[in-house]
Amino acid sequence: MKVFKGKQFGRWASSEYISDSDLCIAAKEAFAGQIEADLGGYLFKKRIARSGGGKSGGYRTILGFRKSNADRIFFLHGFPKNARANISSREQEALSTVAGGLVNASDEQIEALKGRGGILELECGQ
Repeated sequence: MKVFKGKQFGRWASSEYISDSDLCIAAKEAFAGQIEADLGGYLFKKRIARSGGGKSGGYRTILGFRKSNADRIFFLHGFPKNARANISSREQEALSTVAGGLVNASDEQIEALKGRGGILELECGQ
């Protein structure tokens, strides 16, 4: 399993003090089927607990991955649960397009994105 975060998501997660280890835990849970919602188009909603608190006062993240035969997962978007309930249909459509491109990208394309700094691979200690 390879876990990635987008550049903008990485900035947001840092500003909210969400650690890479928290993201790795969430990715492992998502791969195990522990997600809050299947949004379609390779998109899934996953909650992450706030540091020192529980998931009820935490964050919602939008992940992109293939449910069956998944080998990569991408953190695409996140927001505090108290800020909003969900993403808009327009955001969902855009994120679905991005997720589809990433999920279906070749290993060479993923490496190129990493090289340009568009995505960052997390060290989750498989």
